Amino acid sequence: MKKFFCFSACLLSLFCIAGCYKFSTKTITKPVVTMNIALRGGTYANVVKKFLPEFERQNNVRCNILEFSEDDLHKKVAQNAEKEIGDYDFCMADSSWVAEYLEKGVLADMKAYGYDLDDDIIPATKSICYSGDGLYFAPFYGNVTVLLYNNLLVKEAGYDPDDIQSIEDILEICRFSKKRHNFGFMYRGDTENNIVVDFLPILRSCGGWVVDENNHPTVNTPEFKIAMEVYLELIDTGRAAKKDDVIAAIANKSGTMCVGWPGWYTPTRNSSMGYIALSGKYGRGSEAYNSNIYGIWTIGVPANSANKEYGVKLVEFLMNPKNQQKSVSKGGVPCRYSSLRDDPEILKNYPEYKLVCKALESGVYRPTMVHWNDFYTILGRRMKMIFDGERTIEAGLKEAQTELERRLGK
Repeated sequence: MKKFFCFSACLLSLFCIAGCYKFSTKTITKPVVTMNIALRGGTYANVVKKFLPEFERQNNVRCNILEFSEDDLHKKVAQNAEKEIGDYDFCMADSSWVAEYLEKGVLADMKAYGYDLDDDIIPATKSICYSGDGLYFAPFYGNVTVLLYNNLLVKEAGYDPDDIQSIEDILEICRFSKKRHNFGFMYRGDTENNIVVDFLPILRSCGGWVVDENNHPTVNTPEFKIAMEVYLELIDTGRAAKKDDVIAAIANKSGTMCVGWPGWYTPTRNSSMGYIALSGKYGRGSEAYNSNIYGIWTIGVPANSANKEYGVKLVEFLMNPKNQQKSVSKGGVPCRYSSLRDDPEILKNYPEYKLVCKALESGVYRPTMVHWNDFYTILGRRMKMIFDGERTIEAGLKEAQTELERRLGK
């Protein structure tokens, strides 16, 4: 019995020594920095968050995630730029904020820290990312308008999706649907921004745009008037609704098609809906214009961050081709050929990404101007008055042009 107790005591001592040794050799490395990450809440933030644990591990940092609504993110990042040392080390930015952020010096030049965009990124998506010799934005999430449609209603009108090659085709399908007691073209009429954005692909297809090369308003032009006439014909076949109601109407066959975004709906093999890139043509024999409107979310590093080198490392990490390919299964929409066109495995599971790639290739950013919010508010208000019959096309566009020139000081 004494031998047993003696053996037990020795064994316990060995365990204690081993445990102490194990504890004493375990090292706890403190993160070198804590980074504040300002993200647009929802799908965009979710994609970024999936990759942060691996980034933290590789770089021995801690990421403090801050999610905001679109408006709050816009305001907070802009206001934060007024501080000597900012609160954020990385942020997302809507492409419509580019002019304002550049004017205010909100973001750092990432080329100064050794990062640049590569040739795998779709060229047109990079057009607003540079200013002078500097790189201030990276195109992270490839939002772009597409034509969303109901498969059965398009077939009933005698079309296959590949046959929809012009605005005239869209109008013919929508007129047919209206005769069959369905709604044809659905559009969002709930905000000035949505009114303008849904119209822009039609405007581009008619050869018009909202500003000239000097950002001078061009809404009272022959091209704009033609586009408005065509758009009135389109919306006469359908009705205005909020986004969710538009999607529901097209899904249940009460509506035929609309201008939408890939994130609204993911087609499957037995889907009632699908989408295509708009061709940019008014008629089949017409010139093709870049008509798919970008809503790309970019990423960058605040210029007053105390941790800019780590912010740039995070941009480079998230924009890495391999990581962007991985992001597809997590809800990401990269602006890369390797993710949208060249990976057979991705296309097997997400065949619609070929269409997204085509839309991004033939896309265009909204005007790079500081007062874009004021611009679309003024234009959208006048367009709604035209839709409601309160103004003729001529009168409404003339008033919009005058008001825009006054507001923009042109």
